[in-house]
Amino acid sequence: MVRAAVLTAVNAPLEIVEIDLPKPGPGQVRVKLAAAGVCHSDLSLSNGTLRQPAPAVLGHEGAGVVSAVGAGVTSVATGDRVVLNWAPSCGNCHFCALDEPWLCAHASAAADIPYATLAADSTALYPGLGTAAFAEETVVPAHAVLPLPEGVPLADAALLGCAVLTGYGAIFHSARVVEGESVVVFGVGGVGLAVLQCARIAGAGPLIAIDVSPEKEKLARAAGATDFLIAGDDTAKRIRELTEGYGADVAIECVGRADTIRAAWSSTRRGGRTTVVGIGGQDQQVTFTALELFYFGRTLSGCVYGNSDPVRDLPVIAEHVRAGRLDLSALVTERIGLEGIPAAFEAMLAGRGGRALIVF
Repeated sequence: MVRAAVLTAVNAPLEIVEIDLPKPGPGQVRVKLAAAGVCHSDLSLSNGTLRQPAPAVLGHEGAGVVSAVGAGVTSVATGDRVVLNWAPSCGNCHFCALDEPWLCAHASAAADIPYATLAADSTALYPGLGTAAFAEETVVPAHAVLPLPEGVPLADAALLGCAVLTGYGAIFHSARVVEGESVVVFGVGGVGLAVLQCARIAGAGPLIAIDVSPEKEKLARAAGATDFLIAGDDTAKRIRELTEGYGADVAIECVGRADTIRAAWSSTRRGGRTTVVGIGGQDQQVTFTALELFYFGRTLSGCVYGNSDPVRDLPVIAEHVRAGRLDLSALVTERIGLEGIPAAFEAMLAGRGGRALIVF
């Protein structure tokens, strides 16, 4: 039996209970978690913004050590340090054939299959986003773990599984930022901080951070922001003042709200790129006029998992970590236990802090 944070139903409070994990079956691995990040996507799963069968163990941003492997597993072995991959590509679908593994048609298949049971009454449990990282241990398909390169601290490596891969990909794959371009980042949470660090690595400048919370300024500047603005009705105007009147070459939206997406769009120069990383609800409608779409010539794009290929990108990111260019610990504003997850959700809703990290 292992302890886990269980979501019994949408909008229900998480319950810390014991669960029974089966031995890994063919093609599966069991992982003893070292740490798991509390991501806004977990909050979206808990409140129904994103679909998730329940009861479920949430958590998708994790790292740990392989404790057992099932038959036929050759990619990892017992004792290997690994990062969870919540969106593993199948390699065979239409999108994988197009070399777009972040859009894999089967990436979320594991989330719909029960993987464990409640110890109290044997109720079947589903794995949140297929990984169920809000638990001391988990069982996942072998292709849902990535070997962790040497030189990366195991606990901090949990952040590689979502925030950092997303932030890295948003800069280098989706927006394709190049040296000297101006970048504005809306939302300085865990993903936003990763975006800022990666924009700094890309040589962006000026690098402007936007948030509703003044306490985020110190975090933003430590991540590389040259300027910090409190979000308001005049945000786009103030960004133009910082970019010679044109607007930013690239705007990255990490909130997932209609108003911030619209503000990011309005802050982008003519011919620039607006990339939406944040996950919003179906009720969040963003509107544009036909004339402005023509006149400004901007590109608006969504960004799934940073448009990243974890197998390709994780070694590159690890090298940035080893070289000191990327500071994983700087993304973490609080280290907690499983009992601290509800408070971390509340902090996200209130716009406080960066990434809360569950350390087992």
